[in-house]
Amino acid sequence: MVKASERKVMAKEAMTSHTVSVSLICRAFSISETCYRYEPKLKSDNEKIANLLLALTQNQRNWGFGLCFLYLRNVKGYPWNHKRVYRIYRELELNFQTNVSNERYLSH
Repeated sequence: MVKASERKVMAKEAMTSHTVSVSLICRAFSISETCYRYEPKLKSDNEKIANLLLALTQNQRNWGFGLCFLYLRNVKGYPWNHKRVYRIYRELELNFQTNVSNERYLSH
């Protein structure tokens, strides 16, 4: 199954190479015209959030997303939405960090 974002890219490429209407292209690639025309607004805050999350997870290795978000919101006072911060947290693949094995169990 191809994602809608990938179908949008294919539709835009087809639109440049063929002279057909937007509605026909959208029907051919099974996407809505709204999806075809949508342009995301990239914000400079995303980079700032990413840098803060990377610094937090480097300094506090045992903190998960919840503690990182609460620190940014309550201690630092940033107004960002938890869904936005979590999306960036996942994009950085911080949710896949594995814990280092505990050394006290290796000594036996």
